[in-house]
Amino acid sequence: MKPLANDTLLRALRREPVAHTPVWLMRQAGRYLPEYNAVRAKAGSFMALATTPSLATEVTLQPLDRFALDAAILFSDILTVPDAMGLGLTFAEGEGPRFARPLRDEVAIDALAVPDMAKLRYVFDTVGEIKRALDGRVPLIGFAGSPFTLACYMIEGGGSADFTTVRRMAHARPDLMDRIVDVNARAVRAYVREQVAAGADVVMLFDTWGGMLTAAAFERWSLASMRHVLDTVPRGVPTILFSRGAGDRLQRLAATGAVCIGLDWSMDLDAARRAVGDRVALQGNLDPAALLTDAASVERAVRAVLAAAGGAPGHVFNLGHGILPSTPPDHVAVLVDTVHRLTRAPKSQ
Repeated sequence: MKPLANDTLLRALRREPVAHTPVWLMRQAGRYLPEYNAVRAKAGSFMALATTPSLATEVTLQPLDRFALDAAILFSDILTVPDAMGLGLTFAEGEGPRFARPLRDEVAIDALAVPDMAKLRYVFDTVGEIKRALDGRVPLIGFAGSPFTLACYMIEGGGSADFTTVRRMAHARPDLMDRIVDVNARAVRAYVREQVAAGADVVMLFDTWGGMLTAAAFERWSLASMRHVLDTVPRGVPTILFSRGAGDRLQRLAATGAVCIGLDWSMDLDAARRAVGDRVALQGNLDPAALLTDAASVERAVRAVLAAAGGAPGHVFNLGHGILPSTPPDHVAVLVDTVHRLTRAPKSQ
């Protein structure tokens, strides 16, 4: 395999000194880019785009052609795994994901099984095609949803403000939640191993909804299942764990085995570093709404994040969640250029 021309992200994840702080953005390929919208329209639907390797590769590379980003991230969706389980995933315009067959009764939950990874071949083919197209330019990040986060959508049938159905099941039938999360964990383990085999340099787990759980439930269904996944990622492949709304559980996140913990924008980056020391790298954590302002405000917000990071090894600049669709692309350019310029400059500046 061709050596990476830019391995800054991998060095930062190992907490090694770097020439500049690496930067990439969650959802960096998406609706804020007019060229993405053109390809999405050509595909006809989100799922058609995500399941066509040539098109998914094209949109993965689009932000790298615009901005000096230090990593590519696979264009896909965390819900491809439950879709392969037969739950009937669709994306309605303006409504988000929906499952035709949510897990609402014991019969459906008992029938749940780890899918044949051949049903997800389009994802692995996309990873391989992206790697060939990158030709060693930057690392490629593969990803999956955490077992509990997948369970939230599978039970609720789609997105939700509070996932009441999920939380009710966790209290009334914890045995059923155990079953769903266990199957998901085994599926995600296989899924990320296949992504690595296809060429992913880094694996990221998105635990979008673990933070809504009580402390005991978080340990039982979120942390334990993520450790189960992380334990099986091939040796030498760095792992990033992003658990939204779980800032008060940072110590436990740092003990999962992930080499890097992603922080949402509500977390104090400086306090997080003091809490975990040099055990893990930290990723984040600019508020995505900062990019909706103006160039001067974007630069000011970037400076604040970098100041909180303190210039120590082991920081990956990112947003505290996904980039918003209404973000002006020029503001992303300001963000990336500011991170690189300031972190290459002498510390006295």
